[in-house]
Amino acid sequence: MALQLIEIFIPSKDEYRVKNILQDLKVLDIWQERFTKDLIHIKILLPIEDTQEVLDLLEKQISRVEGYRIMLIQVEASIPRPEPPEKEVPGEEVQPNEHKHKPNSKTARISREELYSDIDSTIKLSKIFILLALLSSVVAAVGILQDNVAVIIGAMVIAPLLGPNLALSLATTLGDMDLAKRAMKSNITAIITVLSFAAIMGYMLKFEPDIPQIISRTKVGLGDIVLALAAGSAAALSMSTGVSSAIIGVMVAVALLPPLVVLGMLLGSGHWELAVGAVLLVLANLICINLAGVMTFLVQGIRPRRVWNDDRAKRATQIAIVLWTLLLAGLVAVILFSQKG
Repeated sequence: MALQLIEIFIPSKDEYRVKNILQDLKVLDIWQERFTKDLIHIKILLPIEDTQEVLDLLEKQISRVEGYRIMLIQVEASIPRPEPPEKEVPGEEVQPNEHKHKPNSKTARISREELYSDIDSTIKLSKIFILLALLSSVVAAVGILQDNVAVIIGAMVIAPLLGPNLALSLATTLGDMDLAKRAMKSNITAIITVLSFAAIMGYMLKFEPDIPQIISRTKVGLGDIVLALAAGSAAALSMSTGVSSAIIGVMVAVALLPPLVVLGMLLGSGHWELAVGAVLLVLANLICINLAGVMTFLVQGIRPRRVWNDDRAKRATQIAIVLWTLLLAGLVAVILFSQKG
């Protein structure tokens, strides 16, 4: 059972607000101590799937209290091991207040705040972000020209291209315009950086585009779309459940970087016809990652905490799903038409 620890620091005079919430919640354990004369320290141990509900209730009750602080800590292990939650017996009478605040969703995912923090760290537009985009372009270009798959895989792992797209999907799901703007800014910056460097290399080297690693990225089929959809969903799922180790596999599977580098090199060397295929592959990956990301976050039950934000988020999600679906349908039509041609 995955566990988390919520730590609350709250003024003594507002301690009753937390107690009113906890008396109706089923948690694994609660500890309380007087931190200072005017400050109470409360610890709550609970399963990860209950964390979001408890955090929302706490924030709702004490958000206007001055001097409070809520911290969330991942628990690697607990001794003694916690008992699994008791299953309800069919027909057993339930007390009126017994499940008053029982979470509606039991999806084993991290809280909205954790997810926001994890994704937000991937879109910080800094010198390191731009340098990683540039270095990954260098590695990918060398790997492509040498037809070295291992080097290309290394470039995929270095590239900071997946984070901004996941951030855009999350921003759409939460109706967070500020996050969406920062995600778009980081995404556009990374794409321009990669394309610019690759175009310069293509112009300087004047290579022949018969290298297998180039040819394979100038052709796009329905299989590539299925792959991008699955990879985008896997990326959102791994982020929302805290399985960060799976992200590396997604970076390799969805392959955003190599098509961008191939596109830039083809444009720089004047191979316009072949560049069209690379454009289609880049668009397929971008569209599918965002569509699959929004759908996955939606299925995971990720919602804004405030009701008025929830309505805005629902509209943003609906518009995004329709838009990405229409773009994907148009792309599929172009792919099928080009294959017939």
